[in-house]
Amino acid sequence: MAADQPSFPTSIHLSTPNAIRMNRALRMSRRDVLLGAMGAAAVVLGAGRGIAATPDAGAQDEVAPLFLALSRRLTDRDVLDERISSALYARIIKATPERRDQMQKLHDLMAGGKFDSARELARAAEHSDVAFKDVIHDIMTAWYRGVADEKVVVYRSALMFDITKDAIYPKTYAAGGPFYWTQAPPEVAVPTGEPALSPSKFVVEPT
Repeated sequence: MAADQPSFPTSIHLSTPNAIRMNRALRMSRRDVLLGAMGAAAVVLGAGRGIAATPDAGAQDEVAPLFLALSRRLTDRDVLDERISSALYARIIKATPERRDQMQKLHDLMAGGKFDSARELARAAEHSDVAFKDVIHDIMTAWYRGVADEKVVVYRSALMFDITKDAIYPKTYAAGGPFYWTQAPPEVAVPTGEPALSPSKFVVEPT
């Protein structure tokens, strides 16, 4: 029996009751901290695995990159933000599911011809299928206004602000100095181009 280990420290008879309780509390605190840290690590690891295992819906859609290619041609831009493109595309097809197949057909038309400008593609598209006019309208509205499915998807990066970014970006109510509105506005060159698409019905949107 002399070899048996005591269940309490041999110096327990020298400790006060408060010291014994404090010693036990410290041991429990260290154990709780260790168990809590292990639990948190397990949760983080599990969450990380869940995120990694969950594929991006936009990345799986084979039409999403076609939408980006169409957008570059229709806006006459070589570079557009891919994240914004994915968000706009998702909203457009959510509002109008048939747009997905229409965009694929429109891209096939673009790939099958040689279009050096948005105007050329837009005219050829409407001539090929009048439904492409609404598809192009949705794409251009999404990029320039940042709105799709009647939702504001992007604001500061909407292409409508790109025209005036050298003077004011984004738009605000203070466009000049004090009483700037009393002066004659600067001259603006009269546009000489012609619309690429046929006229659309005027729609008054709610404000």
